[in-house]
Amino acid sequence: MRFEFITAQHILFGPGTFAEVPEIATALGCKPFVVTASRERIISLLDGLAVNGLSSTIFLVEKEPDFDNIMLATRIAKESTCDLVIGFGGGSTLDTGKAVAGLLTNPGNLYDYLEVIGAGRVFENPSAPYIAIPTTAGTGSEVTRNAVIAIPEHHLKVSLRSPHMIPHWAVIDPELTYSLPPDITASTGLDALTQVIEPYVCNTPTPLTDIICQDGIAKVAWSLLRCYSKGQDSIAREDMSLASMYGGMALANARLGAVHGLASSIGGMVPAPHGAICARLLPIVMEANLNALRNHQLDSPAMNRYRRVAQLLTGNGLAIVEDGIAWIWNLCHAMNIRPLSDYGLKSSDFPELVSQAQKASSMKGNPVSLTDDELTDILEKSI
Repeated sequence: MRFEFITAQHILFGPGTFAEVPEIATALGCKPFVVTASRERIISLLDGLAVNGLSSTIFLVEKEPDFDNIMLATRIAKESTCDLVIGFGGGSTLDTGKAVAGLLTNPGNLYDYLEVIGAGRVFENPSAPYIAIPTTAGTGSEVTRNAVIAIPEHHLKVSLRSPHMIPHWAVIDPELTYSLPPDITASTGLDALTQVIEPYVCNTPTPLTDIICQDGIAKVAWSLLRCYSKGQDSIAREDMSLASMYGGMALANARLGAVHGLASSIGGMVPAPHGAICARLLPIVMEANLNALRNHQLDSPAMNRYRRVAQLLTGNGLAIVEDGIAWIWNLCHAMNIRPLSDYGLKSSDFPELVSQAQKASSMKGNPVSLTDDELTDILEKSI
């Protein structure tokens, strides 16, 4: 047995921990570059940094990270002589911060380091110190080694990936998620669920990721609908923040699967949030994987793993795989998860999407190889 486990250098979890960020920052740098989607929500942070003698530069993230925005942010950070990056927001914001932190200390531009369409070079120098503060419970980006970058002209989302990009600090305060509206709670929460299911059933699981995935699945099963129905439920919000972090740890150390393999391609083609895509695809991909395993790999360990997923979701030790899939379908219905046609996905997009998805790194972790026809069928059911 051989496996690797990598995560943020420091993890601080718990209600109220956001208030401790200024003190943490003083030990890492003098001029923070603060990446955020909301200037209003970080006033207390900026005040705290100023009290500690730190002069901040703010960069507002208004969309998913792309080449132009990341290069603009990096230029501003360099011109402001920033030596520390703080990301405060959802996955797009945290990924932007990770990319900027890496480019601050490494030469060249973003295309030099991107996978698929770039030169694929590796960061040789450690990133600038980075503090990641999630305000959603879904992506787990605060503990991963990659940033997902949109390349609109290629209809793609690709990764900037390096062990140097793991945040120095992940500060996870569940109180920051209390105000999330129901639709974002639903889509990000189902992304979190996907990211503890896919690494658990993937073809390269590890003993450590197995443990955190199982606990994460159980936590989402108990808490997600509660958060959707009653956003101020502190215990449920805490569970979802923890499950989201688990998902980030799991995907950084095991693999994902066809949900993310397709989602990365779809997200580059239509303006749908990543979480909403994963939410729609999850039960459909699980059904497709189950059918493919029964037809081609009935003895695969993934069969028992999917059965365990069903037991954790339903709380029934006798549950079968179909019970777990039905449970997710019911949850999606209860939280009004929309078909992908609502975001503009059309059947004419399928050939290009399937071709791109088959090349995606996430697809290589799927527990069973899916044919082009099987992927097309998944897409048909998603719209």
